Amino acid sequence: MIRDLPQLLASMEPSLNPGTYAFVVAPVDYQIPPDQIIASVREPEGQSLVIPEQLAHECGLPVTYSAAWITLTVHSDLAAVGLTAAFAGALGQAGISCNVIAGVHHDHLFVPAHQAQQAMAVLFDLQRAAA
Repeated sequence: MIRDLPQLLASMEPSLNPGTYAFVVAPVDYQIPPDQIIASVREPEGQSLVIPEQLAHECGLPVTYSAAWITLTVHSDLAAVGLTAAFAGALGQAGISCNVIAGVHHDHLFVPAHQAQQAMAVLFDLQRAAA
């Protein structure tokens, strides 16, 4: 695991996952195949899910946000300080919204699907600048 910010930025190696992903709200007891759920958060209004967009349409779940999924393949330490601020700032300067989900091993960025390639370019520029 890497905690040092300059090393994290230089080692980000963003990877664009194939497909388009949907942020949806489903009733808590709604049955989505577990292997199709990218992420979930239980909220008072219902269960927020990130699932393949096609599945959202098949299930009749309204899509709140249609996203491309970028994984930073660097094994970042969850206690690292500044990584999220650095990539969110760079994407924000480029006019790209970003929703972040931190896993134990990697950070996962969800950006507007139509801005996926632009987001990748911004992230690679940030990585090169840190190297």
